[in-house]
Parts: sequence; C-alpha cells; structure tokens
Amino acid sequence: MIRARAAAREAAFPVGGMRRPGGRSTRARWKRQEAARARACAPAALLAALLGLLSACSRAPGEGPAGPRPNVVVLLTDDLGFADTGPYGASDVSTPTLDRLAQEGVRLTDFYAAAPVCTPSRAALLSGCYPQRLGMEWAIPAADRAPGLHPPEAALARLLKERGYATGLVGKWHLGYRKEFSPRAHGFDEFFGLLGPCHDYYTHRDQEGRLDLFDGETEVQCEGYTTDLISERAVRFIAEHAEQPFFLLVAYNAPHWPFQRPDLAPDSRGRLLQADDWPYGTREDYLAMVERLDRGVGLLLAELEARALGRDTLVVFTGDNGGEVPARNTPLAGGKASLQEGGIRVPCILRWPSRLPAGQVSREPAITMDLTATILAAAGARPPQGAPCDGIDLLPALTGSPPAEERVFCWRIDRSDVKERAVRRGKWKYLRRGGMDHLYNLERDIGEETDFAHRSLAILRSLQEALDAWEADIGRERPRMVVK
Repeated sequence: MIRARAAAREAAFPVGGMRRPGGRSTRARWKRQEAARARACAPAALLAALLGLLSACSRAPGEGPAGPRPNVVVLLTDDLGFADTGPYGASDVSTPTLDRLAQEGVRLTDFYAAAPVCTPSRAALLSGCYPQRLGMEWAIPAADRAPGLHPPEAALARLLKERGYATGLVGKWHLGYRKEFSPRAHGFDEFFGLLGPCHDYYTHRDQEGRLDLFDGETEVQCEGYTTDLISERAVRFIAEHAEQPFFLLVAYNAPHWPFQRPDLAPDSRGRLLQADDWPYGTREDYLAMVERLDRGVGLLLAELEARALGRDTLVVFTGDNGGEVPARNTPLAGGKASLQEGGIRVPCILRWPSRLPAGQVSREPAITMDLTATILAAAGARPPQGAPCDGIDLLPALTGSPPAEERVFCWRIDRSDVKERAVRRGKWKYLRRGGMDHLYNLERDIGEETDFAHRSLAILRSLQEALDAWEADIGRERPRMVVK
C-alpha cells in the first residue's frame, strides 16, 4: 500500500529524472507551481496522514507489514503410540483425517517430546524451554493439588494474546489444580476441559471420584463422551473467533486410559468405573478411541475450510509422549515413562498451505520447544527478554534451509526409583538406563538394538560431556517448585 501511494504521488508530481523544456524561467515557473500545489495540498496531506495513523492504530490485530498472521491450531494427543496413525504406518486403524493432514503438510520422522510423560511436555510447549528449568520433571499426580506451573514461566498464550490473538484451550491441562495455576492465569481467554491427568470419558470423574470438567474456572456437568465434547467446543471456538487471529490448543486426553471406546451403552460403562481397572484395556477399544479423535480433528478442519481459514492457519498435530500398552510404538523400543525412543519420539505433522509445502517428509530432528518458537515467529511475537528459549523456529528447515549447526537434545528422569539420562546429537544417541551406558546410531537403528557403547568410546564420552553441560546449565537457577 505504501509503495502504491508513493508510485501514484511520483506520477502526479514528478520531481526528478525528467527533462523539461523552456530553460531557467520555465523551471522557476514550475517551482512556483509546485509550491502553490503543495500549499493547496497541505491540509489534505495532513488529513491523509492522520487517517493513516488512525488506520494503523485500528488495524485488525491479525494484520501486519507482511500480511495476515496465521491462526494457530495445536492438536495435542495423550499417550498416542508412534505407530498408531496412518501417516506413521498403522495398518489396523482408520485415520483418514490425519492421512489427509500429512498429504497437505509436512510430516516429521524425528520429532521428540520434551519428556516421556504428560506434565513436563505440556510445560515445555507453553514455556518454550526444557521442563527441568521449571521444576516440572514428572506428571502431577491426581491426588496432589498443591503443585503447578507458575504463569510467568509459561508465556506462549500470553504473548499471543498481547499480539491480538484470541486464545483458547480445550481439553486436558494437567499443569496444576489451583486457581493461580489455571489456564486463565496463563493467558488463555477460554478454557473447557479437565485439570487433572485423566477422567472417566462418560462421567467425567477422576480416579478419586471427583468431577473434573470445567468451563473456565467453573465446575460443570455435561452429557457426552469427552473426545466429542472437546471437538465440539473447539469447533465452536473457531466459529466464534473467525474474524480475528486465534490460537487454539486442542489437548485431547485421548487415547489415555481409561480405555473406554465411544458409543458405549449406559449399562456397559460401569465396568470401568473402578479406578484400579483404568490402565487396562483392549487394543480394539484403544483404536476406537483413536478413530474418534481422528473424526474430531476432521470436524475442526472442516470448520476452518467452511470459513475460508484453512490456507492461513498453521495446524500442528503431535503427542505429549510415547504410548503404553495397548498402544504400539513400532519400530521403536520402549514406551511411555522411559527415555528409549518409544517413550519420547512422537508423531508430528505441520500444515500451513500458504507457507509450507504439501506432502513432504522431514527427517530434521526437532523437539517440543521448537513448536513454541515456530508459533511465536509465525505470529510475529518474541519471548520476554531474558527468558530461556530452548527451541528454534522450524519454518526455515521445513522450507529448505536446515539448521547450520548440528542440534543437541537432552532428557532426564530423576525420580527416587528411576534414574535415566539421554542425549541425541546428529545420528548418535547416548542413553544411561538401568545403571548402564548405551550408544545407538539412530540413522541406521531407530529400534535401539545395536549398542556401540564399547566400540565408540570417544563418541560416548563426547555425548556424556554434552549431557553434563546441559545439566549444569539447567541447574543454574533453582525452580520455584519441583515435581519429580
């Protein structure tokens, strides 16, 4: 717009590069005419300048010098197996929506959760830093109402809100029960879902028997299957905020246990009301939960398309950690709560039709905090000065410009009964587990079957040093609260 106005002004009032006949008197006359024209135009120019200023101040929050900023929808699953969707090789489940998402976006093969369990991965997404910096190293138990993530430490929603985004979280929170730790305290305008780790999909009560379903900060009772309620509320959020940029975190609690398939008859639901039974279920029930989640994602994408928002919406699909039985993480070893690949390598697909290529596969390693940095960069926002930022903007790498330096990712389990440490740099992964050192070449062996620990001592020691340096760095400041 500015260039267009300048070009029009240049055409109307040429001031250079033009030869005019008539000699000095003609040039003097032309100068006098220009001066008179300028005086005549001064009030109009002033008015135009004022109108331009008012226009800039009243510009829709989603507009910027480079055009509209994208809407952002993050689809976060809970305990989804690495191999339990079509794009990642599942043959016994139907996920047409996720298949389409991968066809229209970029599928990452080497994407990692920041931790092998729920709470720390969610803290990493909202903060953009390793969860160890925040003291959120393990899942908050359902019975523990004291700990939580402090709002100053999780700035993603708040930073986007300051950029004019409507912000919503629909689904699972699991970052604290108390009001000062609530989604609203972290910058989300709207919240609908559960505060704890899980609840019964039909009664919405947790393992302690307490109702765990909230609208904002108000406890509510609703009829319906939780996955459906989350999808419906997410669709409503899109519809209500279609006229402004929005950030929507859709944190499905599926397919986390209890393994209750959708559409159970009322008299068939009681068999899973005993909390001791919750972690047990059949593969068939689990897959039915995954398929219902896929259907819900389809409703969200359909709403974006119906409102002509699909092209300029960044959609991210990923998981919080690896799956556990009856999930499948094939060909990865291990699962949830371990630092083997099956505990931390998770699906991840990004779709943004106006920016990202369709149908591409990226083997660039990435981690949860990269999503935070990518979203902020896409929205034109920056982390607070001095705040730790452990991720990078993935857009350059996903559009053909891989990082200049080899990246290093680190993990730690530091519980009283379990001690594990891991680091990945390039193709090599060092894992300290069960009191033993392991070294794997993930480029050739993502199943972690061939151990190079005694054959490549120099690489092993180098990775141990990198891990030691990371632990020294994250330990520089004492977190306000520690959950291990």
